[in-house]
Amino acid sequence: MLALNGNRQETAPMAPKESAAPAANVFEVAQQQLYRAAEVVQLDPAIRTILSQPKNELIVNFPVRMDDGSYRLFKGYRIQHSNIMGPYKGGVRYHPHVHLDEVKALAAWMTMKCALMEIPFGGAKGGVKFDPRQHSRDELERITRRFTHALGSNIGPNYDIPAPDMGTNSQTMVWMMDTYMNSAGQTDKNALRGVVTGKSPTSGGSLGREHATGLGLVYTIQEWAAETGFNLDGATFAVQGYGNVGAHAARILSRMGAVLVAVQDHTGAIRNTEGVHPQRLSKYVQTVGGVAGYPGGEIIDRRDFFSTPVDIFIPAAMEMQINADTAPLMRCKLVVEGANGPTDLDGERILADRGVTVLPDILANAGGVTVSYFEWLQNRRAEQWTEEDVELRLERMMQRAYATMRRLREERGVDNRTACHVHALSRIQAVYHERGIFP
Repeated sequence: MLALNGNRQETAPMAPKESAAPAANVFEVAQQQLYRAAEVVQLDPAIRTILSQPKNELIVNFPVRMDDGSYRLFKGYRIQHSNIMGPYKGGVRYHPHVHLDEVKALAAWMTMKCALMEIPFGGAKGGVKFDPRQHSRDELERITRRFTHALGSNIGPNYDIPAPDMGTNSQTMVWMMDTYMNSAGQTDKNALRGVVTGKSPTSGGSLGREHATGLGLVYTIQEWAAETGFNLDGATFAVQGYGNVGAHAARILSRMGAVLVAVQDHTGAIRNTEGVHPQRLSKYVQTVGGVAGYPGGEIIDRRDFFSTPVDIFIPAAMEMQINADTAPLMRCKLVVEGANGPTDLDGERILADRGVTVLPDILANAGGVTVSYFEWLQNRRAEQWTEEDVELRLERMMQRAYATMRRLREERGVDNRTACHVHALSRIQAVYHERGIFP
C-alpha cells in the first residue's frame, strides 16, 4: 500500500524570512501596472480585456516517490498569459510559497518583458510548490521529471518554452529536456532541445546564460550612469537575495570598482561599510546555504538592511519587498529590480516622491530571457555561439531597450516602468490590429 504524506504540501504558507507577508496581491499589482500604461497608449478595450487574464491556467497534482519509499503529492502550475507575439516563454520556480496569483503575475510580466525587448516570444511562468532545499538530488530529479510528464504537450519548442527561475537551475532544465525528448519519437529527439532554455552548454545550452540576468542588469546600470553622469567606480550598493542574479550582478559590479556593503537573503542580513567581497561571499553561500554567519560582515536586522545608505539598491529576491513599510527606510539614488515584481504600488509611490530612480524589472532583469532567446536560436540552427558574441548581442539589446524606455519616458512624461509597458503594449496592440481576433 502506498504511503502518502502529501498533506504537508497544502498547509498554510508562512511568510518568507526575508519579508513580512506582503499586503499587496501580486497579480493585482501587475494588472494595475498594465492598466496605467494602457491609459497612456489608449489601448483598445478589447485588447485590455484579453491581457487582463492569462489565456491558459494549468494546475497539476502529481505523486513522487521519496527516498524513504513513501509518496508525496506535489502541486505544479503552468500559466500561459499570451502567445500573440510568439511561443509562450517563462521560467519554472521551485519554492514553498508558489501560488496561483503569483505565477499569473509573473507570466503577465513575461509577456511585457519579451515585447519590450522585441523578442518573438509571449509570456508564461510555472512553478512547483515545495522547498527544494529539503530534498535530495534524486528526489529533485524525480519531482522534475514527474512535473514535466504531467505538463505533457502543454510545453514544446514551438509552443511553450520553460527556463530556470528561483530554486531551479541548468540541471533542472536538462532533466526537463531529457524527459520531454524521451516522450517523443526517436527520429525527432534532437530537434526538441529547444523545449527548455537555461540548459548546461554540454546539453545544448548557451554560453553566457548562467550570468546573463546579472550581466543584463549591470548593462542597464551602465546606461543609467552614462545618462546621469554617475561614476560607478567607488559607488556603493546593496543586494537583497544572493542567488544567481544577485551574486553575479555583485561580482560584475565589483570588477567595475563598485563596493558591496550590505546583503540580505532568506537566512539573514550582513553589512560591512568597508566592503563585502562578492566572490568569497558566493563561496560561503554555496557551502552553508545563505549569508547568515558570514565572517566578513556584521549581523544586522531587516530594518537596518533597508536603511543602509547606498548609491544603488538591487532587490533580487521575492516579490513585493519594497512596500509602505520598507520604502521609507531606503537611502539610495537608484533601485534596479533584479527580481520580478519586488516593488508594490505603495513602495513605488514613496520612492518616486523621494526622487529615487527605479529601473523596472521588465527591463533590468531581461538579460535572462534575452540569452534564452539566443539559446533557442542556437538549438534551432544547430550552432554554438561564443560567449563574447552572446555578451555583445546582449549588450546591444539592453542598450536598445534602455534607449526606448528613455525616449518614451521623455515623450510621454511618464516614469520608467510605465514607459517600458507603453512600448510593450504598443507592439502587442499593433499585432492584434494586424491579425484581428479569430474568428
